[in-house]
Parts: sequence; structure tokens; C-alpha cells
Amino acid sequence: MSATDGTIGHMTGAPSRMLALLSLLQARRDWPGAVLAERLGVTARTVRRDVDRLRELGYRVDATRGPDGGYRLAAGSTLPPLLFDDEQAVAIAVALRAAAAAGVDVDDAAARALTTVRQVMPARLRHRLDAIEFEQSPPGARVEPAVLEAVSAAVRDRRTLRLDHGGGPPRRVEPHALVARRGRWYLLAWDLDRADWRTFRLDRATPRSPAGARFAPRPLPQGDPVAYLDARSRGAAEGGGWPCTGEAVLALPLAQVAPWIGDGHAEEVTATSSRVVLGSWSWTGLLAHLLRFDAPFTVVGPPELRAAVDALSARLAASAQPG
Repeated sequence: MSATDGTIGHMTGAPSRMLALLSLLQARRDWPGAVLAERLGVTARTVRRDVDRLRELGYRVDATRGPDGGYRLAAGSTLPPLLFDDEQAVAIAVALRAAAAAGVDVDDAAARALTTVRQVMPARLRHRLDAIEFEQSPPGARVEPAVLEAVSAAVRDRRTLRLDHGGGPPRRVEPHALVARRGRWYLLAWDLDRADWRTFRLDRATPRSPAGARFAPRPLPQGDPVAYLDARSRGAAEGGGWPCTGEAVLALPLAQVAPWIGDGHAEEVTATSSRVVLGSWSWTGLLAHLLRFDAPFTVVGPPELRAAVDALSARLAASAQPG
């Protein structure tokens, strides 16, 4: 569905358009003809022809009378029941309901797909689907489905791409992998102009058509695109860890430390103290994590963390002096 005009994306031919029409007819009881035409991006005459084709295929589509005139999919015109077990039904419901948080602009399509799937399931499984409701955080940014499809095809076919990205000059890249992370989509690619690996956010990228020549795949950094992206997000040049890692003993029992340790490690020293190992993008950032516990602590190491304590202490003391 277009974000601006409310129509279903460009139909490449009558079969695709008829499938979209059938999906809409299954999604709600009555449709004015003009609204169907607008949603499909065609004329009312084309809608009439497509309805006639559906009737020829055995679907019972009734015309509705009134000032608007429209269509209704008659009872008994749905597809045969689908053969899903209970676990598959739950998986489908969760996947389609969670589509809004996936970061791809397919909310309307996912809702229509869930409605269609629900209608062709046995009553017992429909009740299972209807019971699944949950809240979800919004995605970090939206990616157009056409962008995701074009980049995915280039990754699959190993074809070079020219990308408009972030308002800068076009980038020539060899696309190697797509990664979905925290509601955003990233492309891991070899940048031909910079002769190095780069990551590109898909919500900021527009691939130019057509895709270019085929390329031979290169060994991925660290062998895994997810690990590479995690390392880059933490500021690490390589490996999956933080660039700064330190150890300290906090004057708090383990029960008060463990829930807030994040991806660090904590172990009991005494009933009232805990040893922690934490990582951060900088030594000052690591100290900020320790200070959040609001308790006395002793630095175990390394020397860089001790030096950061001295530097931060001096800075804080200077900032407390009257101007």
C-alpha cells in the first residue's frame, strides 16, 4: 500500500491484480466499486472485468445496489481450509501481527494476509489466531518494500548496485548480506570506491536500476554479518566485543546488581559485594555505567580504567568550583 495515496502497489498484470481484488473482497463484506478501483489503481471498468473473471473461476461475487454500487464476496466463495497444525497457526499469527515492527512498509498487506488466512482456516484454529494479541514497539524507520526486494535480489544474484544513500554521491557496492536489527534494516556491502566493507541503512538507500554485473562473493568480515554489525555498533574495529572492557568490585549484593548488568558479567564476592566485568565504547562510558549503581566501587583493572577514574574525578571537581 502506498504511504501517500492509499492504493495497493502497482499491479504488473491481470493475475496479480485479480489476486489483490480477491484479497480485498475477503477482507470486508461490502466494497463500493469506486473504492475498489481507487485501491487497485485502475478504472471502474477494469474492476468490472476483473470481477467477471473471478466469477468465471467459480468465485461468487455479488453486485450490491445503492448510490455507490459495489461488490460482495458471497458466502461459500472462500478457498478450501488450509492444513495448518496449532503451532503453525500461532507462528503465522505472530509473524503477520509483528509485521508492523519489522521496519518494512507492509502493514496493510500483512493485515489483509492475516484476514485471508484466517478465513480459510478451520474454526478451531481461527479461535487460536484471534486469541493472539500483543503490543509492540514501533520500528526505528520504514523501508519501502520495493527497496527491500531490489536489494534482496541483488544479494541473491550477486550483482553490483548503485545506491543513493543519505544525500551523498551514488555508491557502487557489492551487496553481500541483509541484516534486520532492532527495527532497522542494514545492507553489508563491499564499497568499490572505498575498497572496504560498509553498512548502509535501507531506509536511507535508493537502489538505481538496473543492477550491474555479477561479482564473486568475498569472505564476510568475522564470517558473520550479524556479528560484524554488532561490533560496528559498539565501536569495535573487529570482533564482537566492546572496545573498552574493565573490571570492578561494587559494594552491592549480587541480587541488586545482576538485573542491571546488561551484557556484562557479575558474580558474588561476599554477601554485600559483587565483582562485575563491563564493556563500553569508551573508558568514561564504562565509568558512567558503574556510577549508575550509585554505590562505592573499587577498580580492579585495567590501568586505562584507573586513569579514567582520575581524569573524571579531576573534571568533576573542577566543574563543582564556583565560576
